[in-house]
Amino acid sequence: MSESGRPHAGRRLLITGTVLAVLGALTAAGALWSVLSSYTMVTARRAMEPTYHEGDRVMIERSSGEEVRRGDVVLYSVPDRYRGLAVLQRVIGLGGDRVVFADGTLTVNGAPADEPYVKKADSPFGTAPYDVKVPAGRMFLLGDNRGNANDSRYFLSEDSGTVPTAAVQGRALKSGGAPMKLGLAVVLGVLLALGGGICALAGRRTHRPGYGR
Repeated sequence: MSESGRPHAGRRLLITGTVLAVLGALTAAGALWSVLSSYTMVTARRAMEPTYHEGDRVMIERSSGEEVRRGDVVLYSVPDRYRGLAVLQRVIGLGGDRVVFADGTLTVNGAPADEPYVKKADSPFGTAPYDVKVPAGRMFLLGDNRGNANDSRYFLSEDSGTVPTAAVQGRALKSGGAPMKLGLAVVLGVLLALGGGICALAGRRTHRPGYGR
C-alpha cells in the first residue's frame, strides 16, 4: 500500500474498531443488566428434596404472583412466617381451588394430584387430613419433601395456611437456557469490545500523521 493510502486505511480501521467496541460494550452491558435484573440465585433446603438437594444453588426468575401456575416452585416471603425469610415451596392450589388431603391422598378440585416430584420415602399418612378452599389472590404451598417441610399444612389456622400471591418474588427455572444465553452474550460482547478496541488502536496508530516514516 502506498504511503498516501495508509492514512485512509488506518482511518477506516479506526472507525470500524470504534463501532465494534461500542457495539460490544452495549451488548455486554445490556445482557449483564438483563441477568442481574431478571434472575437471582438461592440456596435450597431439605424441604424441597428430591427436586433440589440441600445446598443446591437454584436459579430464580424474578416474576410476580400473577404469573404463578399450579406446580410452580416459587420463592416467597411473608412477615409472619419463617422470620420473614424467603423460602422455596411448590404451589399446589390457587384462588378458587379446593385442596383436600384425606386417606393418604391429595386431591385438587376433586382430582388426585399427580406429584412425581414428591420424595417417595415419605409416608403420606404422617400429615393430618385437611380440606382447604383457597381464597382469591392467595396460594396453598407444600414442600416436595413432605416429611420435612414446614409448609401450608402447619399454618391452617391462618387463612387456611395460604399466603398472598403478592408475596412471590420469583419462580424456579425448569431450564437454565435463558440465563446461559444471556451469559454467553455478555462474554461475546466483551470479546467484541476488546477486538474492536484493538482494531481502533491499530487504526489510530496507522492513521497518525507521519506513521511509517
